[in-house]
Amino acid sequence: MGLRPAKCYKWDSPAYTRVAKNPQDSFITGIPGSKVTRYTMGNLKAEFDTEISVVMKENVQVRHNAIESARITVNRALEDKLGVSNFRFKIRVYPHHVLRENVMATGAGADRVQSGMRHSFGKPVGTAARVHKKQAMLTVYINKDENRIINVKRALKKGMMKLPGETKITIKSVK
Repeated sequence: MGLRPAKCYKWDSPAYTRVAKNPQDSFITGIPGSKVTRYTMGNLKAEFDTEISVVMKENVQVRHNAIESARITVNRALEDKLGVSNFRFKIRVYPHHVLRENVMATGAGADRVQSGMRHSFGKPVGTAARVHKKQAMLTVYINKDENRIINVKRALKKGMMKLPGETKITIKSVK
C-alpha cells in the first residue's frame, strides 16, 4: 500500500508518547529511521552575505520523505547552476514527530481477530517535522548577485513543489 493522505495525520495528533500504567509501555519503540541523509550541503567554510529561505505560510507536518525529495531537487539544481563552492544549502527542520497507524487486518475472519479501535495507539510508520507558520524550512546562502538570486529562486521553487502547504520565498541580507 502507498502512503496515506496527509489528512490522516493531523497537527493535533498526540506527540511522541502515550501514558501507560507501566512506565516502560509509555515509549514508542521501533521508530523507522529518517530518509533525510544530509542537512547541510555546498560550501560549508565560506562566508556568504545573502540568505534566501523557503518559509511556511501555515502550520503543517512535513514527512521525512518529502523533506528528502525537496533536498535532492534543490541541491541538484543549485549544483548545476551555481557550482558546489558558490552556495551553502541548509535544511532547518528535523523530523522528530512519530507518525503512527492502527493497522487493520483484512481477509476472511479478520473481524474475529481484531479489537477495532480498542487500544489503538498504532505502530510507527514514519516521522514528520512539525513546521510552524513563518518558520524557515530550507535556506540557501549565497553572495549577492542578481543572476545567482534568480537561479536560487528557481531551484527553491522546484523544491517547494515537493512540500505540503503554502510556502513563500524570502530574501534577506546576512551582514
